[in-house]
Amino acid sequence: MSKATNNKPAGGFVLSAAAALGLTALAAAAAPVHAQTLVAASRGPVVAPNAAPYACGAPAEFSRFRYPLRHTAQRLAAHQSLTIVAIGSSSTAGAGASSPAASYPSRLAAELTERFPGRDITVFNRGVNGEETPQMVARFGSDVIALHPDLVLWQVGTNSVLRDHPLKPHSVVLQEGIADLKAAGADVVLINMQFAPRVLAKPETGGMEDQITLAAKLAGVDLFDRFAIMRNWHDVQHIPFEVFTAPDQLHMNDWSYACVAKLLATAIAGASARPFASAAARSAP
Repeated sequence: MSKATNNKPAGGFVLSAAAALGLTALAAAAAPVHAQTLVAASRGPVVAPNAAPYACGAPAEFSRFRYPLRHTAQRLAAHQSLTIVAIGSSSTAGAGASSPAASYPSRLAAELTERFPGRDITVFNRGVNGEETPQMVARFGSDVIALHPDLVLWQVGTNSVLRDHPLKPHSVVLQEGIADLKAAGADVVLINMQFAPRVLAKPETGGMEDQITLAAKLAGVDLFDRFAIMRNWHDVQHIPFEVFTAPDQLHMNDWSYACVAKLLATAIAGASARPFASAAARSAP
């Protein structure tokens, strides 16, 4: 896959080691890609995931991917630039956050820079409020593949459930979209729905959860189980919805965006190291 390390399109979070030193200062650099897209600043204030009286945490299996991220691992191991595209709807764009810099893609850029100092890591936020899976797939060419990503994070499912759309047509489009992303040469991670009151009120929520899990398994791509993580916060850790959801009882907030980014960064780092650890084990005497 061709890379353009010094000519990156607007709207990404470009975080080198030097940029990480300036994370406490807000530098607004919003460059809208869509009329409804929230594009975070290239540098933003640190949003602490422990700002509320609850620590950011989840069981270890939620920070571990099933499959290695081979393209991502190769870029990181070679100290080459890494391009990540986050595509989805409002919870990718950052609805419910206090600023674009508090969205999960922005926080993810900061988390990965801490784990991989000295790397040139760019996270593009290509979330559009209100979109469903077919609309996202229609944007793949211009908003994802054109950026030559090493890793694509695709958040799906919530709006279809909220609008009571049938599951079967969604399954077809989802599988076609995954195939398109894999054909472009990128690692792919699916992100499922948020565990929030308005989502839980819908009858198709369980079916959509199962569908996304099955699609990831059939395609051999990773799933970041946001739904299970947030369910663990509420049902096991007894964290009130008010701590991790916005007042609309649907979208996430600064605390949950930051915590999801931290857990996602941990999963990405672990999956990126796996192919090289396996290769080293095979070559050992």
